[in-house]
Amino acid sequence: MKVLVTGGAGYIGSICTERLLEAGHKVTVYDDLSEGHRSAVDGRARFILGRPEAENHILQAVQEAQPEAILHFAANALVGESMLDPGKYFRNNVCNGLKLLDAALAARVRKFVFSSTCATYGPPERVPMTEDLPQRPINPYGESKLMFERMLHWYHVAHGLEFVAFRYFNAAGASEKFGEHHRTESHLIPNVLKVPLGQLAHCEIYGTDYPTPDGTCIRDYIHIIDLAQAHILALEPGKQGFYNLGNGDGYSVREVIRVCEKVSGKKIPSVEKPRRPGDPPKLVAAADRAIRELGWKPQFPKLETIVATAWAWHGKHPNGYPD
Repeated sequence: MKVLVTGGAGYIGSICTERLLEAGHKVTVYDDLSEGHRSAVDGRARFILGRPEAENHILQAVQEAQPEAILHFAANALVGESMLDPGKYFRNNVCNGLKLLDAALAARVRKFVFSSTCATYGPPERVPMTEDLPQRPINPYGESKLMFERMLHWYHVAHGLEFVAFRYFNAAGASEKFGEHHRTESHLIPNVLKVPLGQLAHCEIYGTDYPTPDGTCIRDYIHIIDLAQAHILALEPGKQGFYNLGNGDGYSVREVIRVCEKVSGKKIPSVEKPRRPGDPPKLVAAADRAIRELGWKPQFPKLETIVATAWAWHGKHPNGYPD
């Protein structure tokens, strides 16, 4: 298929682009490079420098690419920043997303695959988390993603746009060529690995008094290549709806640090800090629906494998991408 990937210069978008190309699809990447990196775009993909704020630029890009499907990764995604500047999140994640939806209709795009988040749920009523849980986000980032989910629903009802929205848990790991390099790094695994890379003296643990076995938060980590595979499966005609993507297993912050020590072969000192507001004790996905309806099966469920691929990429690219 001809696929347009928005945010294809970012962490998840770049690896999904690589896997789409490996699967034989023809890919155009649209990215404004505010968060992504030009060198993270697979050389086999066509690249359009995004200017979503410019009138009709998104529409022109979609008409130029003439895609049969759009994979929409482009978004601002820092929870803390969203609390300080909610307008930025609603302008980009919602308003620019609406432009993209309208462009998809105008270009008669058949399938829309959206990068959503478990942050749409807010603190969960139960764990593992299923797709039918109430969605009560507690930050503007999660709210903006939920608003776009609702827009997708109504565009499907009104216009018949077929969509799949994936609620990610914690994407992690790397492919051989592409990995994780955020300009502001908020994710645990890359921050922990900065210690054995010699870039930080210690990692930080936010909260040690949670109602978990070792007192630290538990999260569900999913390998980036497994995440990408789900998106490829979602392109099949007839696939429609909302799906969690996770492994169904949770690891505490201390467990992640221990695995990073094992993989890197180096001691990783940590400093304990107070809880961050809004961090739930445990977030673990029930991904049965994706397994059942999409035929998805994680190939790399073990945390040690996930960390090993991240460590290998960071070892080759200790400073990330050059741009």
